[in-house]
Amino acid sequence: MNRLIFVTAALAPALAFAQDQSFQPDASLSYGQRPFYLIDKMEDGPLKEKLASCVGQTPERTDFSVGHRGAPLMFPEHTVQGNVAAARQGAGILECDVTFTADQELVCRHAQNDLHTTTNILVTDLAENCTQPFTAATPEGGATAECRASDVTLAEFRTLSPKMDASDSSAETPQEYLGGTAPWRTDLYVDDAELMTHAESIELFRSLGAKFTPELKAPSVEMPFDGFSQEDYAQKMIDEYKAADVPAADVWAQSFDLQDVRYWIENEPEFGAQAVYLDDRYEVPEGDGGLLDPNDPSTFQPSMNELAEMGVNYIAPPMWMLVTLDDSGEIVPSAYADAANAAGLNIITWTLERSGPLANGGGWYFQSVSDAIDSDADYYEMLHVLAQDVGVAGVFSDWPATVTYYANCYGL
Repeated sequence: MNRLIFVTAALAPALAFAQDQSFQPDASLSYGQRPFYLIDKMEDGPLKEKLASCVGQTPERTDFSVGHRGAPLMFPEHTVQGNVAAARQGAGILECDVTFTADQELVCRHAQNDLHTTTNILVTDLAENCTQPFTAATPEGGATAECRASDVTLAEFRTLSPKMDASDSSAETPQEYLGGTAPWRTDLYVDDAELMTHAESIELFRSLGAKFTPELKAPSVEMPFDGFSQEDYAQKMIDEYKAADVPAADVWAQSFDLQDVRYWIENEPEFGAQAVYLDDRYEVPEGDGGLLDPNDPSTFQPSMNELAEMGVNYIAPPMWMLVTLDDSGEIVPSAYADAANAAGLNIITWTLERSGPLANGGGWYFQSVSDAIDSDADYYEMLHVLAQDVGVAGVFSDWPATVTYYANCYGL
């Protein structure tokens, strides 16, 4: 019997489906309606004409399309169901953000301290374990809570039910606090959603025909944690791929901490060769060298060449750092993008489809080009520049079908 059947009872239905002999992963792919909705909204021009010409194409899985926490535009993030949806949308690479529980087991969560917004913990008996219990909103301030994966054991974590990542700051009760889902997302697919450990995500993603991009999340607790050091944490994540016999070439390990990336380069060179430095130097703490300006290479510390000399081969900034507007108001590559390319770094970027409607400049992810953003159709305008002019190797998306359709159309 296939060993996948023994993983966990929670994963068994999805894995059994994926292992069914009649299941052909690529035959199950679908773009759904969203790519066509976006194309219909585009202004007439060469890009719309090209994308419209591909309406009849057959969906194909592509590594250019990366599922960001699954498909959280509509599914609870880091769940079995969200990742199955992302795989069915053609995402060739799927993400598990990795953190750890009180007993140092690795689980998929975007942050170690997000259980109060991503699960039902506040309305369970485990609420008493939370670092900061629920406090109701008052005239002086909003409702608050903080519940960490490290507040519960793995066995306790498994009893929680996931939900859309949201909270209601006006809440007077824990039940009300669980609300707050953005109006352009949905709670339709919350029922029966299942959480995953990191090891379970490996088995699920492999069964779906996808590759892997785990992100080692910054701990919310002081390290070492009960003797568990940062190096132990970084090594344990890699060890779970080795234990599952996953080739290093199929794994893009990520971290915002350059020291984690350097650890992998030095101690696990096969995995380190594809380790991804997630660049958040735009918000460097005061006193740590100042902020990175994407249009001023003198602020790139370390420089792109220095990163390459350390052995870094992949860099992943947010989309807005890679683009700017030229004198005519057109979206073009930033100095940051040019410098990364000149240093021979592969670029991955995040996150398409996370901003909701783009009628008002696109928000945080489009901040460097907000004057050119006024319609949801601009998701494809931005993606086109990132793919063709910046030359990114992949794009994280909260709804991978949008990227998959573009990549299939352009042969990426």
